[in-house]
Amino acid sequence: MFRQLFSKLSFPLKILLTTANYKIMTYCLGIKVGAGIVGISDNLITSGSETTRAKKVFTVNKDLHSFFIMTSGLRSVRDKAITYFKEIIEEQDKTYNKLYKAVNAFAEQVKRTAAEDKTSLAEAGLSFNLFSIVGGQLQDDEEHKLYLLYPEGNWVEIGEGSPFVIIGNKGYGKPILDRAIKYDSSLKFALKAGFLSFDATRISANDVDYPIDVVYYTKDSFSIIEKRYKKDELRMLSRKWNELLSDSISSMPDDWLDKIFENEKKIIPPPKTDNVY
Repeated sequence: MFRQLFSKLSFPLKILLTTANYKIMTYCLGIKVGAGIVGISDNLITSGSETTRAKKVFTVNKDLHSFFIMTSGLRSVRDKAITYFKEIIEEQDKTYNKLYKAVNAFAEQVKRTAAEDKTSLAEAGLSFNLFSIVGGQLQDDEEHKLYLLYPEGNWVEIGEGSPFVIIGNKGYGKPILDRAIKYDSSLKFALKAGFLSFDATRISANDVDYPIDVVYYTKDSFSIIEKRYKKDELRMLSRKWNELLSDSISSMPDDWLDKIFENEKKIIPPPKTDNVY
């Protein structure tokens, strides 16, 4: 019944209803600096009305072939696209000598999944919204690479001018990265800033939470290091950041506030009266 009613709605109204009932339950971050790449993702996913946890990072570590894929969007289409891509990698991995070629191969599987599922998803009031971050290095890449892949299968490369990308819930954590991350930042600094970006999102949004998966790639190493962190392991970092932030605010110059308080002194309150109305 719902599908029949939904199919009769105009396209803009379908989008409105879909996005109104669909929550962005993802935080995935990729940072590219001169020394390498850092990636962070949470583990919350939605299945119907229930919230569960599942890994959002897929990694490949082979001879001179090291890269990762992080995804946001419906879990079902993510799993199908990754499964298709795994088969391609197993059969044709050696044919990809540069990362953009592997990205194109994954994009083809995303489009294949869209062709199979997009219509039925639309009938159910859902959108095909698989965004992906792909980072790493293959043997003929002159340096490490980072890409943002859109659901339509097109992509952009993340570079020195804008060295990071977030997919999912990005409104709360992006300002920290805008202020802090530079292309010449160290990998450790990038990882610290990335954690603070995640932590800001976690505190302000109820759809992003621990544990987090961290991927760490050093330029020309052809080896991706992956580590999962639970809340207890990083709790002290979050508390330390709260203290530092509060202390920094307190230590900021406040002479610019004098004019406000001077004007406050000049305000004369109206006299009180005993009139009763």
